[in-house]
Amino acid sequence: MCTLNYAFLYLCLMKLSTFADRLYNAIEQKNAPICVGLDPFLEKLPSHILTQYRQELGDTMQAITQAILSFNCQIIDAVADIVPAVKPQIAFYEQYGIAGLEAYRETCLYAQKKGLLVIADVKRNDIASTAQAYAQAYLGKTNIFGQEIEMFPSDAVTINAYLGKDGIEPFIQACKIYSKGVFVLVRTSNPSARDFQDKTLIQGATLFEAVAEEVNEWSKVIMGECGFSSIGAVVGATYPEQAKRLRQIMPNTFFLVPGYGAQGATAKEVEPCFIQGKGAIVNASRSILYAFDPQKPEQFADEARKAAVTMQQDILSVL
Repeated sequence: MCTLNYAFLYLCLMKLSTFADRLYNAIEQKNAPICVGLDPFLEKLPSHILTQYRQELGDTMQAITQAILSFNCQIIDAVADIVPAVKPQIAFYEQYGIAGLEAYRETCLYAQKKGLLVIADVKRNDIASTAQAYAQAYLGKTNIFGQEIEMFPSDAVTINAYLGKDGIEPFIQACKIYSKGVFVLVRTSNPSARDFQDKTLIQGATLFEAVAEEVNEWSKVIMGECGFSSIGAVVGATYPEQAKRLRQIMPNTFFLVPGYGAQGATAKEVEPCFIQGKGAIVNASRSILYAFDPQKPEQFADEARKAAVTMQQDILSVL
């Protein structure tokens, strides 16, 4: 019954005109501006899951696929009623080759089946023709012998703006056609982001401010009824002062906010990313996925849920 309810919720959200509206409404319904990053490491998975699939399938690539998928699905089951979205970071799947990509695709499908929005953290971009292929793979559909197929199902992706608008336009077009979204890297959460993003340009603005100005312009082409655009921005919680400035530049842009939890940012640092408590979704990965005691691995899903609830309450306390 619960699965049907989640699936019904997802289908209802899909009927809304833009990704921004779907995300906004999902956050409002669950009162949770948070998402869970699905970043699997084999060595960090609960020991009983690895043991089970190695016993059943041997030390094979199939065992890797099934172990990651089992872990992800149980995490999704544990948090589906309290978070609006999940964010699988594709690098954690690519490191395991085809086995990892199979787990990635099945994870995305399962999350959508459970009523969750999927933000694919793929950070793609390239020249226009290549960007078109990336957009088709992650936001659109691919023609396979006359049949249109979603190869890597997701509701939004992260993208890099470094190549300029010709590398962005294919993603924007896919957003229009398929009612999807993108989050453009503007101010990332890693310590060395300042090496380039904080550089002052000839015009006097920093590089991240210049990117933000462009994102603000791009965002105007897909505005939702909620007042925010489906062309969003990645803004790290670890730089709250810059987040304040970026909120001024991009008042109608949804922020995807990494850096909370294991990377050190607190709810106080996250607060500037919001406008009157709206317009941002905060991600946490390791602090939720691996909240369990390694001596009690069978409790991993329950501990992940507790960590997600704690995060939700913490974020809401400052909004």
